[in-house]
Amino acid sequence: MYQPSEMAGFMKAMYAYNLQLKQQIIAGETPIAMPLDLMTLHSAEMTKGKGRTETWHSFVNVFIESQQTITDTLSNVQLKTRFNNAITNCLSCHKTECTGPIPKIKKLLIQ
Repeated sequence: MYQPSEMAGFMKAMYAYNLQLKQQIIAGETPIAMPLDLMTLHSAEMTKGKGRTETWHSFVNVFIESQQTITDTLSNVQLKTRFNNAITNCLSCHKTECTGPIPKIKKLLIQ
């Protein structure tokens, strides 16, 4: 039976969280907390055969920062823009590191 890696499980949780954020933003609500420990990205067991490459390392901190800005209530940048920037950062990394979920991630973008 398939056992997802710790990283795969965390990515699924990130997707679910971002889907919830998208729905909140569309409903006009302002998210105020990040329930996931994004530092887990640095330590979670990777899927077998995958590793933390130099490219991966170049993306991870940018992604973490962009994800955290979504709940920044003092930001002058529109919430929808901050959210889409975070999702675009997901896509940028996945274009080089793990391409499978790209169609699913694209659905998170708010038009």
